[in-house]
Amino acid sequence: MKASLSRRVVAEFVGTGFLVAAVVGSGIMAERLSGGNAALALLANTIATGAALVALIFAFEAVSGAHFNPVVSFADALEHGLPYREAFAYATAQLTGGVFGTLIAHLMFRLSLISLSQHARSGPAQIFSEFVATFGLLCVIWGCARSRSNAAAFAVGSYIAAAYWFTASTSFANPAVTIARSLSDTFAGIRPADVPYFFLAQIAGAGAATILFRWLVPSLPDVARNVVARETERVR
Repeated sequence: MKASLSRRVVAEFVGTGFLVAAVVGSGIMAERLSGGNAALALLANTIATGAALVALIFAFEAVSGAHFNPVVSFADALEHGLPYREAFAYATAQLTGGVFGTLIAHLMFRLSLISLSQHARSGPAQIFSEFVATFGLLCVIWGCARSRSNAAAFAVGSYIAAAYWFTASTSFANPAVTIARSLSDTFAGIRPADVPYFFLAQIAGAGAATILFRWLVPSLPDVARNVVARETERVR
């Protein structure tokens, strides 16, 4: 039997919280231990984030689908894999879970609970990078869904780890993570003033990838529904 909406929402809250705690916490630790070497700090942040994402997808996929990302949930709803009412519930859980993830990371490293970031991530290159990062993420997700691959966790984690390095924005690709990182004036932060532009780029990237795969795979809505059915079978 498919998990109840309340269980799925809690899974999205906890999973997104842990994801953000991994992103922010590893950024803090990396910055403290890297001796000012930004490349080394980014590498450590990348490895921790990618590894955590793989583990969290495996942990929560059978319960909620392990979206951890509002644009993923709404793209799924657009293709009829998830009702819009549930997509809104998922997004609320993801956004609040992300904020809690930042608070948890700050508590672990004895920092102020909230410290608005001063890390500027602005300009056309950064915004375009977020479009590219999110477009690629949704392509990976839809491609894995089409093949019904059990390697989706590794594919998504690997893509995010790679996109940290090939995008100028270090691949946020997630509105919940973006908001959460704006509350942390640490290595992983982003100025609140830059958040709306990242949002627009992320939404556009997710939409463009979904439209592309709808053309590449005309049966995409059926694929999305089949993924939901498959996850339902797994939790019986």
